Amino acid sequence: MARTRSLLGLEHLTADEITHLLKLARTMQLRKPRPLLRGKRIALLFYESSTRTRVSFEFAAKLLGAHTALISATASSIEKGESLVDTGKTLQALGADCIVVRHPSSGAPNVLARNLHIPIINAGDGMHEHPTQGLLDAFTMLRHKKPLKGLRVIMVGDIQHSRVVRSNVHLLAKFGASITLCGPLELLPETAASLSPAIKITRHIQEAVRKADVVMMLRIQKERLAGLKLDVGKYIADYQLTAERLRLAKPGALLMHPGPMIRGMEIQSELADGHQSVVEEQVQNGVYVRMAVLATCLGAL
Repeated sequence: MARTRSLLGLEHLTADEITHLLKLARTMQLRKPRPLLRGKRIALLFYESSTRTRVSFEFAAKLLGAHTALISATASSIEKGESLVDTGKTLQALGADCIVVRHPSSGAPNVLARNLHIPIINAGDGMHEHPTQGLLDAFTMLRHKKPLKGLRVIMVGDIQHSRVVRSNVHLLAKFGASITLCGPLELLPETAASLSPAIKITRHIQEAVRKADVVMMLRIQKERLAGLKLDVGKYIADYQLTAERLRLAKPGALLMHPGPMIRGMEIQSELADGHQSVVEEQVQNGVYVRMAVLATCLGAL
């Protein structure tokens, strides 16, 4: 990944660029933070609510010595109708050295990158990508399972609307992992297999979980199920991860969730807190990964 460059997604990064970021994140984890970004100004432009991503980006920036400013859609000129590009240009004129943006529209970070001359980091855009989540998920897997090549990773839930799935697929496929996507027909995209020949699709969670190395559950929005006329009770019966179903995976399989997690919906609460769960570790690793991304995009390393 070139220095002073935006991070808009993982699809077009090479395996070497991703490896560089993951190794740098490991360095960030093991060493005492250095003020590599002292004096830099990082704008956190969030059009959607967020806890994990926003706070970890803020902590990552401050650990590197940068100043941060949070701009939310409900507490700025955005609420008055200011366009995305005009907001970006305003932040750039105010001295922002980098903008981290989360937006409900796919491609919004790319629009900013085309119109500004400072690095743009995608913190999640619509149904497109969530690149730092994909990186931190891979970072977490590698702390327990090496290599990624041949690793059997399954993702269960709302595949159709998940930007987390897309970023994970783009990354894992580059390293030779085997990927299985599982969910009801209404939540499985028709074009999922076109993302990578490494993808398998099934509607049966038992089939998906069997012999898996990594089980990643995805958040389910009840209102989305209602909109698709899917019964919540039936979804839970058919797709909730239970202790019985997790036993079908390989011994020592990792249980992951990008959050926010709805206990009792997509996963049994006791599993979320169980010895196979690395959910809290994912959150912690997000800080190291975002430190690596900020330092790289701003040319500090």
